[in-house]
Formats: sequence, C-alpha cells, structure tokens
Amino acid sequence: MEFILNTIFWTLALYGLFEIIKTIIYITTYTKMQSDGIYIIIAVKNQEEKIEGFLRSILFKILYGKEDYLKNIIVADLKSTDKTKEIAKKLSKEYDCLKVLNWRECKDIIDNIDDVNNELHKIQKNT
Repeated sequence: MEFILNTIFWTLALYGLFEIIKTIIYITTYTKMQSDGIYIIIAVKNQEEKIEGFLRSILFKILYGKEDYLKNIIVADLKSTDKTKEIAKKLSKEYDCLKVLNWRECKDIIDNIDDVNNELHKIQKNT
C-alpha cells in the first residue's frame, strides 16, 4: 500500500514539474512580453488575518515561474485600520518586487504610467 501511495505521489510531483516547465517554455517562446514588464496592483483594506498568506501564495506562484518580466507587485492600502499595511511592508522587505503604497500614491502612478519606475523608486526610498 505504501509503495502505491509513493508511486502516485511521485507521479503527480513529476506531472506538476512538467507543467511548470511547459508553461515557462510557452511564455518565453510564444509571447512577446514588453521589456517594461508587468505590474500587478492588489488593493487591500483591513485584511490582517489573510494578507500574508495571500501575498505569499501570489509571490510563490509568480516568482516560481519566470520573474524577469514581472517588475512589481503593488499593494495599495485603502486606509486600513488594522495591521494590514504593516504586514505587507514586512513582506516587502523580503521580496524586492513587492511595493506597499497608499491608494493616493497608487493612483498617481496609474495616472502617470510613463514615469512608473521613477515614481516607485522615489516612494520606496521614502518608506
């Protein structure tokens, strides 16, 4: 019985690995990603119980694939009254691609998308 379970486990693990490799090959071969990269904006408010698990899950899924086309994940805090913003900032110290902004800063970046890299670097230095 243990042999059968181990066989099933390893078969599923190999299948998952092949799917990841296939996805990476597809992205690099058949899509034309812009060199400017992809930016993900996640708006949050009062999610201290869920935010760390959610962000780690997103970061794992994105960074496990092909991270050079992903420039930043922006967490836009919508004036949370709990520790949501502090938890997100703690995670941003672990992951360079994660930025934590308030909603106004995020809106300014969207309105001036041409200068997004310069704005993010300025804001990151100020926090």
